[in-house]
Amino acid sequence: MLKGILAISGQAGLFKLIAESKNNIIVESLETGKRMPTYSTSKISALEDIAIYTDTEDVPLKDVFKTISEKEDGGEAISHKSSADKLKAYFGAVLPDYDRDRVYVSDIKKVLLWYNILREKEMLDFSEEEETKTENSEEKQEGVSE
Repeated sequence: MLKGILAISGQAGLFKLIAESKNNIIVESLETGKRMPTYSTSKISALEDIAIYTDTEDVPLKDVFKTISEKEDGGEAISHKSSADKLKAYFGAVLPDYDRDRVYVSDIKKVLLWYNILREKEMLDFSEEEETKTENSEEKQEGVSE
């Protein structure tokens, strides 16, 4: 689901990886559809590699998105422009044990902005994860019955 979706430091929104070359990568803005080169001097983060700190372990961003989606019944999350107190309370409801010392309000804003962008573009698909879980539980059941 998040494969090939990038966040680029200094650039608003999210980008889709289009092509790679020796010196740069070509990305396309999810919001405008405009393509541009991005160079190795830019800080580029793949959404699939991002995790949120909690008191026990790091939670992958896709799991946080899934929890938000379940909380909102697939609808839009609160605005990333809400007050800091509202954002913290909302994120606390989504991920109760998030590390309040290491996860800043700016991080929460990014997560909610990204979730809303991906939901609007209909790029949130949790069915792959469900299929994998179903396959794994079927394999376990088969192993038990033998």
